[in-house]
Amino acid sequence: MTAEKKDPKPADEKKPAKKAAPKKATPAKTAAKKAARATGEGLVASYIHTGGKIGVLVDVTGDEALARDVAMHIAASKPKSLDASGVSQDLIDTERRVAIEKAKEAGKPEAMLEKIAEGTVQKFLKEVTLLGQPFVKNPDISVEQLLKEHGASVSAFMRFEVGEGIEKKSENFAEEVMAQVRGG
Repeated sequence: MTAEKKDPKPADEKKPAKKAAPKKATPAKTAAKKAARATGEGLVASYIHTGGKIGVLVDVTGDEALARDVAMHIAASKPKSLDASGVSQDLIDTERRVAIEKAKEAGKPEAMLEKIAEGTVQKFLKEVTLLGQPFVKNPDISVEQLLKEHGASVSAFMRFEVGEGIEKKSENFAEEVMAQVRGG
């Protein structure tokens, strides 16, 4: 007597189900979807500026309106880092060197050069760090002061700009015209 083996699954369950093709989302829809997403630290807010040419993601503890304001500030002010610890030492050394050279050219006494350089570096750090910059909506206070007033903080941010980081070919128009005139 032969025993037939029965397959416990019906024939229609054996075939894998076809998946629908995923819908392509536009960058604006994707950013809007990710805006105000909760994280371990706070909110990740996004901001798209100038017809989609500049975008910002920022991780802020605080409310959504504050997060959006900070993101808009980042888009407008182009900070290089959150605070002074994020600025490369090479960049700081370059600023210090340039300040000393300018002070020497201006005839400042040797004893004052280091103080002048330190003041210049501190001014530079206020200009390039998010927390040191004057807030764009109220230049009387810094971003750091704004965050303290709201009991908030920023743990990270990222600014994107279309074409940023792409090296452009530098052309001298006058030389190009002269080369054409010479037949070259």
